[in-house]
Amino acid sequence: MPKANVTFEKLGITVSVPAGTRLIEISEKVGASITYGSRERECGTCIMRNVSGMQNMSERTELEDKVLQENLAGSSHRLACQAQVLGGDIVVKA
Repeated sequence: MPKANVTFEKLGITVSVPAGTRLIEISEKVGASITYGSRERECGTCIMRNVSGMQNMSERTELEDKVLQENLAGSSHRLACQAQVLGGDIVVKA
């Protein structure tokens, strides 16, 4: 199974996880403290910024785009409850 290396910039922690893992699950594992209230694209509290490796993440869905737009988030932002890692190296700031 492919792996991804995810770095949490603020913590200086890099973890290797299986492809398909959601960023919120990785955050919980390393204690990155991404706040969230829903895993169903409802609230937008889990917005995080992708510093690098966006090409190594799942595509944004229409619903995720809608929540991000409603929260005035930029193109480098994702919902941690929805974004999945696909492989390679990813750096996030949450």
